[in-house]
Amino acid sequence: MNLNSAGLNSQATAVSYCNGGDICGPSRSEPKFTAAEFASSINGLKFSTTACVIKLRALKFQKQRLRMIHHFADLLDRKDDYWAMVPNRERFAFALNGPAADKQSLQIATIGADTPFWEQIFECGDLQELTLHLPSKEQIAAISRLRQLKRLRIMRVQVKNTNFLAELPLLQELVLEYVSGFCDLSPLRELKSLRSAHFENLRRVSDFSGLSGIASLRYLCISGTLDWDQPIADFEFLKGLTGLEVLKLTWVKCKAPYPALLPLAALKNLKRISLYPHAFALEEYALAQLICEGVEGAQMPLAMEFKDTGYVYFLGRGSGYTKMGAKNELQRRAEFEQKF
Repeated sequence: MNLNSAGLNSQATAVSYCNGGDICGPSRSEPKFTAAEFASSINGLKFSTTACVIKLRALKFQKQRLRMIHHFADLLDRKDDYWAMVPNRERFAFALNGPAADKQSLQIATIGADTPFWEQIFECGDLQELTLHLPSKEQIAAISRLRQLKRLRIMRVQVKNTNFLAELPLLQELVLEYVSGFCDLSPLRELKSLRSAHFENLRRVSDFSGLSGIASLRYLCISGTLDWDQPIADFEFLKGLTGLEVLKLTWVKCKAPYPALLPLAALKNLKRISLYPHAFALEEYALAQLICEGVEGAQMPLAMEFKDTGYVYFLGRGSGYTKMGAKNELQRRAEFEQKF
C-alpha cells in the first residue's frame, strides 16, 4: 500500500507507529508526543549517534597509541653481542607479582607503579636486569640504590632529570622508551661501562651532545615513532663517540644544514648504519655513502617499492613518489638516478 496515497507522510506515519497505531489509519489512542517532538528526538538521536562515532574513533586512536606505547616488538638489534636484555615481548614474564621465591638468585625483574612488594628488589643482591614499566616517582628515585645493575629498561614515565642514572657504575645496556620531562643527557657520561643505548620517543630532548665522550658506547639507536619524529639538533655529538660500531636513526628529523651528517667521518670503528630513508635531504644520503664506504647499510636503494600500495618512493626527504606501472615510472627512476 502506498502510504502517501493514504494521506500519511513519513513523519506522521513514524509517530503513529511509535505510539502503537495502525499505519493504515488513525491511532487507537492519542499520540504520546507530536510529530514535531518526534522529529526533534530523531535529530537528537542523530547527534548522539555522531557523538558516539566520534567517541569510538577517539577510542580506536587511543588503542592504536597504546599499541605503540606498549609495543611488544623487539627493536633491539640482536646481531653480535650488543644486547643481552630480554626482548620487549618477554618482559612481563619477569614481573614481580608477589614475593620472589629465591631473592638471592633473582637476576631479571619487571616492576611498575602497581607492583606490590616491589621493594624486595633491594634484597636481590644478584639482580642484573630491571624493567620499569609505567613506574612511580618513588621507584625512579630508588634506582640509584641498585648499583649492581647491568641492564635497565625504563618505559613511559616523566622525570625531571637523568641524574639517577649516573649512580649506576656497572650499567652496560640502557633503554629509554617514552621517557619525557628532561632535556639533558649529560649525566650518562658517568656510565663508564655503557656499551649499548636505545632512545625512543624522548619528547623534550633534541640536543644529544650529552652523549659525547662516552668512549665505551658501541651501539646507539635514536628513534621516534610512527606518529612522531624524534628531533635531533645536530650530529656533532658523534665526534665524541669514537668507539661506536652500530648507529641507527629511525623516524628522526634534523634541521641542521648540509652537511649535517659530516660528523660520521669521526666514526672510524663503524660497522653498521641504518638511516630512515625519508629523514634527510637527498644530498645527506649521498654524503653518508661516501663517508661510510664499506659500512653495512650505507648503500641505500634510490627507489623503494611498496607493492601493497602500488607506489615507488624515492630516497630522501621530499623526493616524492610515483605509481608502479605508470607510463612515466621508468623515466622518473632514470631522472632520479641521474640527480643522485
